[in-house]
Amino acid sequence: MLYRVMREKSHKQIAILLISPTILNQKDIYITNGNAASDNSAIFSSVEGRRIASNIRDEIDKEWWTDSDGSKRKIMAECLVPESVSPELIRGIYVASESAKSELEQRIVQAASNIKSVPVTIEPKIFFQPDWRKSITPRLSLVKGDMFFSKHQTLTISVNCVGVMAKGLASTAKHRFPDVYVKYEDLCKSRVLKMGVPYVYKRESSIFNKLAYASFGIENLEQQTWFLLFPTKDHWKNKANLTEIESGLMWLRDNYKQQGIESLAMPALGCGLGHLEWTDVGPLMCKYLTKMDIVTSIYLPADKKVSDEYLSEDFLLSQTR
Repeated sequence: MLYRVMREKSHKQIAILLISPTILNQKDIYITNGNAASDNSAIFSSVEGRRIASNIRDEIDKEWWTDSDGSKRKIMAECLVPESVSPELIRGIYVASESAKSELEQRIVQAASNIKSVPVTIEPKIFFQPDWRKSITPRLSLVKGDMFFSKHQTLTISVNCVGVMAKGLASTAKHRFPDVYVKYEDLCKSRVLKMGVPYVYKRESSIFNKLAYASFGIENLEQQTWFLLFPTKDHWKNKANLTEIESGLMWLRDNYKQQGIESLAMPALGCGLGHLEWTDVGPLMCKYLTKMDIVTSIYLPADKKVSDEYLSEDFLLSQTR
């Protein structure tokens, strides 16, 4: 449900309360095994609900959820409390940004002295926000976070040309979007996918429809989620090929309008399992992505720390001058 709410409101308007689990001991509560408004969810009394609570908790910490395994329903399980939650049961409050934290803390002080001590923590991941973002140009940004929550029209997956999605971002895409893997495997078998020539897989559905509960009533849901399958190496055993990556970026620069790409999210190409260095890849990507008249985000390597000097505009735009 939160994923839907985030589509309707700014993350600056939303706070999440951390409630003590002792609330489950109240006799007047009810527990559901899904969204309470869904016909597929059951509502249990407090005694019955406590028996299923542990099973529900196993689903709550998932980073992704689907209809097929029932996790999409279970992750929206609710504890229904009549009237209100007692302030002493509030252990903490989560917000998405520093500005939201500052505003909320001021409101808490003004509203009630008995909850002044409740800590307010900035946790952008809970709100499907990136951990960090930096603008390089008005249309190009660097991002740390989960690319699949970017809301861009087209998401880029680094791939090889032999049909293997065994590790890294490609493996994540295979797990979360089985149809992408089926398409990718077919492209490799038919030898359509080649080094230097990425392929745009134009899916008909959006990530929002996959993750959100009840998409009715939400405006602007006509946008689809596409995938740009970008070869960075010929075989999965090889190191990524920087020359071929540049050829792929040139193709993208020359063809993105014709392909209908309206916004784009890309990983740091070849910097993970491809064993390339950001100091080589970053400026090269910026050289071509700055030539494109669309909003683009480069997602930094998740398992490598990049020095601030290599995230500066001067360094990354050095090849564009």
